[in-house]
Amino acid sequence: MALSDAELKVFYQKLLTARMRLVMTHPFYGALLMHVRLAIDEKCESAFTDNECICFGAEFLSNLSSQEVEFVMLHEILHIVLRHCKRGLGYNQFIFNVACDIVVNSTILEAFDDDVSKITLSKYGESMHLTPDGKEGRGYTADEVYAMLMKNQNRTKAMALSAFCDDHSQWKDEEGLADEQADWIQRIINAAETASKMAGKNAGNLPRFAEEILNRNRNRALDWRTLLRTFVEEDVCDYSFNPPDRRFADSDFFLPDYNGCISSEKVKKVLFMIDTSGSIGTKTIHAAYDEIESALEMFEGGVEGWLGFFDWEVKPPVPFENSDELKQIRAVGGGGTSFRNLFRYIRKEMKEDPPESIVIFTDGYDKFPEEEVAGGIPVLWIICGTNVVPPWGAVARIPRE
Repeated sequence: MALSDAELKVFYQKLLTARMRLVMTHPFYGALLMHVRLAIDEKCESAFTDNECICFGAEFLSNLSSQEVEFVMLHEILHIVLRHCKRGLGYNQFIFNVACDIVVNSTILEAFDDDVSKITLSKYGESMHLTPDGKEGRGYTADEVYAMLMKNQNRTKAMALSAFCDDHSQWKDEEGLADEQADWIQRIINAAETASKMAGKNAGNLPRFAEEILNRNRNRALDWRTLLRTFVEEDVCDYSFNPPDRRFADSDFFLPDYNGCISSEKVKKVLFMIDTSGSIGTKTIHAAYDEIESALEMFEGGVEGWLGFFDWEVKPPVPFENSDELKQIRAVGGGGTSFRNLFRYIRKEMKEDPPESIVIFTDGYDKFPEEEVAGGIPVLWIICGTNVVPPWGAVARIPRE
């Protein structure tokens, strides 16, 4: 029997409430969960992810407590970010599935200070989290745990039969892996920053995999437009229950109506500021123009705002609504650089109509002010051709032309 709209709404509310609690209590994971859709599948006996959705079986979800829903959500998002859905080709799939579950459950356990009740489901008991050598799975990759499990396959099967095992049958190798991996690396970096800002000194330690990614990418040149997308899409994507979106009409798989991002009714205003001080060359300024124009095309009308220039002084930003208007704005400048004067101008001159995000193209040759000068507005620093590391805000780099 198909679920009614009222029943679906109750289920989705249970999922969205659990996700919101995780945003507040574990902001790193909560931020990651905002990048996947939540779904219901009447035929699924437990839960699964296909690398894009986290899907719960209806009966399975109805029997879960709030704490158990949070655990399953974390279990599935970790399969995605650890790339389990894309790995294990040529392996004994059953053994590899067990290895993946041990790694993710142990990682979740660490987030809850090793309280095993947080990874326990009433129907299945405590979830697998120890490797065959008795150590926590979070200290290993799934491939390493797999190698251990293969040495004693009979014991591995016995372990799995008595534990919660989500459905891994939706995992499959697909094209576009490199781009998808880069997206998730950036989401992990952004989630770590979000967690730090939300929890401050109480943020706690990041999981091992996140620390390793941050260390590898700390000074890496990232596509700034990917970062900009996180600013623009924040609070724009939304779900609606009226009516539920019945994707896959011939199946019992349901998704809430996903209203998409950057609709014509929800335009983000972004302030783009280009450093035109003496240390910035004309070619670099032109490159910044090209980058901004490319960004506008990417958002298809979902971004408008202002383009301005600054050195020691701030040239009043000029509003634009499309790339044609952007091209009419001419660069001026040539003196020294003052970030403090830039933020002072924004606070004073734009207080009646403040930007929702600030993107600054600069070589970074000035003393950075305290983060408080931004007044809570997200700032993206685009560092042009130098190794300067801003002490706050999101950071990306483009080469000096």
